[in-house]
Amino acid sequence: MVLNSVNFVVFGDPAIAAELGKKGTSTDIAIYDRKTSDTVFTWTVPLTFPDKIQPLMQAANIGEYAILNVAKLDRFLGEQILALDYVGIKDGFVLHSYEVDREKLRALLKNTSLAGYQFLDSVDQLKMEMSKLQPKKTEGPALIPVDHAFDVKGVGTVILGVVKQGSIKVYDELDLLPSPSSSPAGKKKVLVKSIQMHDDPVEGASSPARVGLAVKGVSAADVSRGDVLCAPGAAQVSQGTLSARFAKSPFFKGDIAENQTYMLSVGMQIRPVKVRLAGGGGDSLEITPEKPLVYLPGQPCVLLKPDSPTTRIIGKGTFA
Repeated sequence: MVLNSVNFVVFGDPAIAAELGKKGTSTDIAIYDRKTSDTVFTWTVPLTFPDKIQPLMQAANIGEYAILNVAKLDRFLGEQILALDYVGIKDGFVLHSYEVDREKLRALLKNTSLAGYQFLDSVDQLKMEMSKLQPKKTEGPALIPVDHAFDVKGVGTVILGVVKQGSIKVYDELDLLPSPSSSPAGKKKVLVKSIQMHDDPVEGASSPARVGLAVKGVSAADVSRGDVLCAPGAAQVSQGTLSARFAKSPFFKGDIAENQTYMLSVGMQIRPVKVRLAGGGGDSLEITPEKPLVYLPGQPCVLLKPDSPTTRIIGKGTFA
């Protein structure tokens, strides 16, 4: 039997996640899951937001659907809306407390990718609507951004992530990008020894399955969140300066300085970068990563300023 996967990110009041699934992997982000007869549902929550903006962006990149559970209208809600909009999650649900004005909330979502989210009145209604959803499959060469990696006694290195594109099977040989510093020059090859979905062994998995992979060829110490396991040639690694089409957020009022270090969110990666606005209207961003960056042409990226006293999301870019 083929197991389907439907993945959510949960923003706003995170307590709702415990009503939907069982808590599993938990660091600065927590992943809840539940299995029905043919589908594994997951809900990802950024535990250390709003103290830190990074886990918000990483959580947004795990789900294909979103749940926005609004307790109050404030700047942190604004950051959550921007994160979902910039990552491009167009399908989701909105719940809110009695204190929140629904029409004001609708106005905040207008002209964003959240404009079509369905407003619901209860968790029971949410559960009913979620049961109707289908997996959002993406074809192409296999691509798995890593969100956790650890060593398991008797098993070896285990890597957790969502198959964002394509499919994998046991005994596939994948590239780990960027190559660990301990690796000789060239790509690091990783062999998939076994695959699990919701603790059940499977022979293969397709997008958008959340998987646990027992692998050979790399240690957990060599794998960081944001690294990418992929079929050969499926992704690129930055060599010098990158160019992206860029639009600054209307909510970020500061200037973008060339001599300052910013953070760039790309998939599950958060990388320090130097940037320079170019183009006649400043609509092009030249990005110089301080460390290797894995990316796809056309992939969105989000520029962050974690120490900003107002919104910490500066704007969105799209790689050339």
